Amino acid sequence: MKSTPRPFANRSTVMLGSATVLAFTLAACSPPVQQSAPEPAQPVANEKAVKAHLEFLASDLLEGRDTGARGHEIASAYIAAQYTAMGLEPAGTDGYYQRITFRSARLTETQPTFVLHTDSGDHELEYRKHFSTSASISHELAEVSAPLVFAGYGIVSEAFEIDDYAGVDVNGKIVITLSGGTEGLPSEEAAHLGAQKTRNAVERGAVGIITLHTPAMEEVRPFERSVMFGGGPRMRWLSPEGEVTQEFSQILGSAYLDYNAAAPAFENATYSLEDIFAALEADERPVAFELSASASLMRESRFEEITSPNVIGMIEGSDPELKHEYVIYTAHSDHTGLARDFSSTSNVNNGALDNAAGVAVMLETARMYADAVANGDRPRRSILFAAVTAEERGLLGADYFAHHPTVPLEQIVANVNLDMPVLLYPFADVVAFGADHSSLGAVVARAAGQFDIALSPDPMPEQAIFTRSDHYTLVRKGIPAVFLMTGFTSQDPDQDGGEVWGDFFANHYHRASDDIPSHIENFGGIRYDFGALFTDINYAIGMEIANADEAPYWLSDSYFGKIFRGDASFAN
Repeated sequence: MKSTPRPFANRSTVMLGSATVLAFTLAACSPPVQQSAPEPAQPVANEKAVKAHLEFLASDLLEGRDTGARGHEIASAYIAAQYTAMGLEPAGTDGYYQRITFRSARLTETQPTFVLHTDSGDHELEYRKHFSTSASISHELAEVSAPLVFAGYGIVSEAFEIDDYAGVDVNGKIVITLSGGTEGLPSEEAAHLGAQKTRNAVERGAVGIITLHTPAMEEVRPFERSVMFGGGPRMRWLSPEGEVTQEFSQILGSAYLDYNAAAPAFENATYSLEDIFAALEADERPVAFELSASASLMRESRFEEITSPNVIGMIEGSDPELKHEYVIYTAHSDHTGLARDFSSTSNVNNGALDNAAGVAVMLETARMYADAVANGDRPRRSILFAAVTAEERGLLGADYFAHHPTVPLEQIVANVNLDMPVLLYPFADVVAFGADHSSLGAVVARAAGQFDIALSPDPMPEQAIFTRSDHYTLVRKGIPAVFLMTGFTSQDPDQDGGEVWGDFFANHYHRASDDIPSHIENFGGIRYDFGALFTDINYAIGMEIANADEAPYWLSDSYFGKIFRGDASFAN
């Protein structure tokens, strides 16, 4: 395109005549004026890069990126290659890789059994119709027969003055607890307490735990669907000595029980099952009591050892002191592999949004940092980018890193986690799980505000999302963290973001239809432009943390700050 003539500038030169000559002469005699260096250009996310990463990682060729499978190894190699192209330094234990050994356990062909022994006789329950269970990591043959005790929701918390085990002795017994039970509590705290149920039972000597599906839970997640996704492999990482970790080996029996089959367990008890559900309807918290029934549970498991890598790259900081502190971005690169839901036309769980989208955002974020460094804007603190494995198997890759960090754990100042951004609508707000607990909440609000995006509270605390992604493993080590997701407000007045999010979660999450063709058919396609916007926000969050004089800190009234700051043990 041709430039437009500037006649007024030329005319001014002519009219000034000799005065102009004099001005140039004086300027030549004057000392040169020092000009400040221009500010480095702010990197901008490229939606085509987000699209390219996401579409490769969600390809059928990767067969759902299951932990230990060939498809996930390909994804890991791709991520490492991207780190190399960007110039990131290797930060694993073997180049970019931190390879982990896992024990994988599956149920054998022998079906698990569950028998209720009552005053009226024995009641044999049918596997996958009345109950579900999963493999034991510790015992190839796990069987137990013991008295039953009802322990309400199975929650214990001094901070919230809850003790669902008050008045009962569960040592050597099988505990029945209700699903849910954290309604009315702040969402993140509720999610944490809900995740401690098995530990609470173990600490009191229980040898088995039965979780009772309730009518309220049926409305959220039908029992039939829970059974559909049950029975898959369980994994735990092995210590360098080959020992199973993070497993409660004293729990010999476990089951998820449909309430329609549970009534016999409450025969001749202080309260019937109908009494308990009536109390729930009246918003009353049920009390613990012993049952007159007992139960026998059996399951057989077969073990296999597999390996799978975390892939970790780093950009070193510029400050001589602060470069020894680290901001870590995490995004899980695994998904659930080949589908067991054959109602779909595909048998591949591609995991396009969960979590090819999160990894794509992290890779583009890393590219933005690399460009910033090339433009002379290296962050003061060092930045880690960790594509972690086995999230779908229990946050295991991140948990391994938290126990075996490749940099000193006490020098990691913050975690920014990227998991399942639902990029199906033009979001107008974001939700940051953990924002209310540390100074990171204000950082997120400022970063989102740069792009006219609001920060909203958790719109679905009942889903306990705070404990269901990788940042939680670092929170338990006392590290402030935030986990961003797209909010429920859409910039399109004709589109309800909450409805789109809910549709995805109800009908496509962890199913073969979390793939690109299905999202085109059902939602009009993935909004890669808003994937770029999501990336811009995450880059701004990390860059502010990296350049601040002060490291992020827990707020004085934070529940997690109180129980985990300087104390990495599980707490109530």
